[in-house]
Amino acid sequence: MRKRKPSVSSARGKRAAKSVKHIPDSKIDFSNIPELSDEQLKRMHRIGRPATGMAKQLVAIRMSPQLVATLRQMATKRAKPYQTLIHELLEKVASQVA
Repeated sequence: MRKRKPSVSSARGKRAAKSVKHIPDSKIDFSNIPELSDEQLKRMHRIGRPATGMAKQLVAIRMSPQLVATLRQMATKRAKPYQTLIHELLEKVASQVA
C-alpha cells in the first residue's frame, strides 16, 4: 500500500498549523544576515510564476497508465513538461472542434 503525502488541509495539518506561533517581522533578528553586494543584487531574478491574472484552473482527470506513459514520452521528446503538452493538445483539439 502506498503512503499518502501529508496534506496541509488534513485535520492533523490544521492542528499543527494552529500550534505554530506567528512572529511579526519587527520581532525577527536579522543582524546576523550579511548585506548583499551590488553584484549579488544585479544577479538576482524573480522566482515563481508571474501574476498575469490568467492563472490556469487546476483540474483532476483519470487517465490510463499507458496513456500517461505515452504522453510523458511525447513530452520528453519535445523537451517540455507533460502537463504542458496535454494542455497544448487539448487546446488544439478544442479549437478544431469549436
